[in-house]
Amino acid sequence: MRAAIVRRFGGPEVIEFADLPVPEPGPGQVRIRVAAAAVNRIDLSTRDGKLAHAGLLAPADSYALGWDVAGEIDALGPDATRFPLGARVIGLRDVLSAPGTYADYVVLDEAAVAPAPATASAAEAATLPMAGLTATRSLTLADLRRGETLLVTGAAGSVGGVLLQLAALHGIRTVAVAAPEDQKFVESLGATWFVPRTAPISAAVRAMVPGGVDAVVDAAVIGVPAHEALRGGGTFIALVAPFAPPPLRGTRVIVQEVYADGPRLTELSALTDAGLLTLRVAATLPLTAAAEAHTRLAAGGIRGRLVLTP
Repeated sequence: MRAAIVRRFGGPEVIEFADLPVPEPGPGQVRIRVAAAAVNRIDLSTRDGKLAHAGLLAPADSYALGWDVAGEIDALGPDATRFPLGARVIGLRDVLSAPGTYADYVVLDEAAVAPAPATASAAEAATLPMAGLTATRSLTLADLRRGETLLVTGAAGSVGGVLLQLAALHGIRTVAVAAPEDQKFVESLGATWFVPRTAPISAAVRAMVPGGVDAVVDAAVIGVPAHEALRGGGTFIALVAPFAPPPLRGTRVIVQEVYADGPRLTELSALTDAGLLTLRVAATLPLTAAAEAHTRLAAGGIRGRLVLTP
């Protein structure tokens, strides 16, 4: 089978496709015939060496790419009983040393897999695992009650967009920070207030929410400027550890680390089928265009996920 790997770190040109044996599922695992794999920024950080330089990748001859997957189960390992053959599923590969999802097939623990939304295409479904699990875990860690306030940076992105919708479902008021042209879009996702990312964030937020918001999820990795919009004793959720601000004014600063969670992903799939979550595909490209997808994502301005289809 084809699988995207990198043998050296660098730009998109270092991505190559190896011809590997079709993997066999072990105990409690399933093999998925890949229909779609979303492209995430962590794939760029794997490819260009940032993860390795941060000590997050063990030395190896090659590294696989791809976390998100949507596809069909075509083989079951011993003791794998949650899904039948042929089931449409989604899943997350969260072990960096394991084979990636930019491939024709991928093997995952069945605990990392959930039914795909019946109302979504494979490409749409592939955008849900990483973004959805990051958003829902961030909201859980923020520990907000109905009526409290949450600042979401990068609100028009995939994580930010899901987070706005989940917060609205829980009765949490949100301040969305995004590009000026994205105001109507983030308001359609349930944002209570809007702040253009070109504005001084702390002053603009505090003009709307006197004293500051109760929590921040920093999906755009703004750091200290976003923290300044937080009230004393509030909670700041960082998605990238090196850019987490210090816990000033009695605040809690938590670095959210996403992980595969089939039961929670099942809940997100159900919310999608209920019409409560919107999944966004910026474009679909063939699997062999992975380098082009990386180039486009790195250039910025993408709304929704780029998705590779074998």
